[in-house]
Amino acid sequence: MSLFEYTLLAGSSLFVIVDPVATVPAFIAMTPHDTPEQRIKTARLACFVMAGVLLSFAAAGRVIFKLMGITMPAFQIAASIVLLLVALDMLRAQRSRVQETHEETEAGAEKADIAVTPLAIPMLAGPGAISTAILLQNQAKTAAQHAAVYVCILGVSFASYLILKVSARGAKWLNPIAMNVAIRIMGLLLAAVAIQFGLNAFKTLRTDLLANPPGM
Repeated sequence: MSLFEYTLLAGSSLFVIVDPVATVPAFIAMTPHDTPEQRIKTARLACFVMAGVLLSFAAAGRVIFKLMGITMPAFQIAASIVLLLVALDMLRAQRSRVQETHEETEAGAEKADIAVTPLAIPMLAGPGAISTAILLQNQAKTAAQHAAVYVCILGVSFASYLILKVSARGAKWLNPIAMNVAIRIMGLLLAAVAIQFGLNAFKTLRTDLLANPPGM
């Protein structure tokens, strides 16, 4: 896979799973009394936190797995299931409970500061996004591809900030029909990514079994 292809895969996968467009309604609902400037400040902090969380897990994922005794194929299979659950909800034009629950949204509406939680975690940098960042870093084969993951995380974080910033004045531009169509398309793409992660895990397991047959 070329650097361009890998960067395109990493950027699109991260953007789809973070899904900042679908976060906009909850963001507006949780800040009903905030001024546009206060909403922009909240969005900026949330996206900084999201970037920090994803960068940290992408950099330290392998170390964490080693300490906990988790193999990469096991994590790939678990992550593919999480991503597939999110994708199935997106295909139904629903916000997945894997990303945030109704209770978390209601609790966020009652909080004075929602930037770190629940907006940054788990709405933007949820289990799916963290899993994707770790898997993409593990699939990187060259130094350039490793760097591309970090660049894509920063790029998606900045894009998320721009989307939330534009929505800070009430998101009147948000057409429900167009949004549902976009969410379904992204859900289909995410489902394909989830299946591919699972196939990669089984391919790795098959290679390991052939190299080290049981009983030998």
